Amino acid sequence: MLHRVERRGPSVTVLAYEGMSVFELGIVTEVFGLPRPEFDRPWYELTICAETPGPVRVVGGAALHTEHGLDVFASGRTVIVPGVPDVRADPSPALAAAIRSAHDRGARVMSICSGAFALAGAGLLDGRRATTHWRYAEALRTRYPAVEVDAEVLYLDDGDVLTSAGSAAGLDLCLHVVRLDHGPAIANAVARRLVVQPHRDGGQAQFIEAPMPEDPADDRLSRSMEWALGNLSTPISVEALARRAHMSERTYLRHFARATGTTPIRWLIGQRVHASLALLETTGTPIEEVASAVGFESPVTFRHHFTQAMRTSPSAYRRAFHLS
Repeated sequence: MLHRVERRGPSVTVLAYEGMSVFELGIVTEVFGLPRPEFDRPWYELTICAETPGPVRVVGGAALHTEHGLDVFASGRTVIVPGVPDVRADPSPALAAAIRSAHDRGARVMSICSGAFALAGAGLLDGRRATTHWRYAEALRTRYPAVEVDAEVLYLDDGDVLTSAGSAAGLDLCLHVVRLDHGPAIANAVARRLVVQPHRDGGQAQFIEAPMPEDPADDRLSRSMEWALGNLSTPISVEALARRAHMSERTYLRHFARATGTTPIRWLIGQRVHASLALLETTGTPIEEVASAVGFESPVTFRHHFTQAMRTSPSAYRRAFHLS
């Protein structure tokens, strides 16, 4: 039986700003601000802050009120900038200083959508890969040339600095943070409460220009992917997938890219890494056998792709998230 734990959890601070849409702020509130009495552990302590304490006008003619300023914002263990009022303007010196102060103190600093401009303006993204909403990517690249802008992904985790694309990608990033902090079982439970997909890989494309049309190829592609998921332990080639879909390889690759925004091989690697998580979390199966069970050619290949996707090794992941 689970009992509510009253201990204070790690602090999360988020910035509210004039003229903001409350969607991104709502994402942060839903994930980090709501009480989670169903979990036998302290949850996050969320505080909404503003550059100037008091009323903050938001889209729709409403206003929210906060007593907390940039001093509290900079004190969070996780500090989140959910956007900026104008991507053409630099962050105020006070905000830039608060972001740098938080980072220098060892906080985890995150941005959602155009919030990456505030992090870049504070100098945190120099020499790093970062992302933002695809419509702002070129502006970020032009204004801050020291930033390696990747407009193709949902989010990027660079350890102490994390950035995400627009809107719903911020939810993916927040759930990713919960997964890092509390493990996959807790993150999945939060996702179920939000009625969203538990885990979308940060490397997934954020925008697909031309969705696959509704024609018989839809079902053929889906059936080939379902077959692959049921046979991950075996070698699977693009040729085999195309054959299952009754397409040529060239046609299959074209349909697959239009439907998923990625390649079959990259998708297969992601699915194999994802399939390995349950084995690492719930069993003591040796890493070598886990690699084989999910279809990697060798433990070395498994470790390489796992580390690329999860930013940690399989062994370290097991130590952190094994369900005893």
